[in-house]
Amino acid sequence: MLTGKQKRFLRSKAHHLDPIFQVGKGGVNENMVKQIADALEARELLKVSVLQNCEEDKTVVAEELAAGTGAEIAQIIGNTIVLYKESVENKQITLP
Repeated sequence: MLTGKQKRFLRSKAHHLDPIFQVGKGGVNENMVKQIADALEARELLKVSVLQNCEEDKTVVAEELAAGTGAEIAQIIGNTIVLYKESVENKQITLP
């Protein structure tokens, strides 16, 4: 579980990132969760965009992705979700 200070730190790091995944009409599926888990291992911090045609609510999508990948939700702002998971091999971000 992330503290408020850690979430604030991660939000500042994620501000300059562009979303690299989009959740659309199909919602969250097994293949997407696997790809996001691989990307989190490489990057530790990433953004996911929830498109207008997504049938699920953005908070539900965020919780499904976090549960499926073992990541923490750093932020949900607008239709963008920021996920963080500490990397085993490529540790780049040191939390305060």
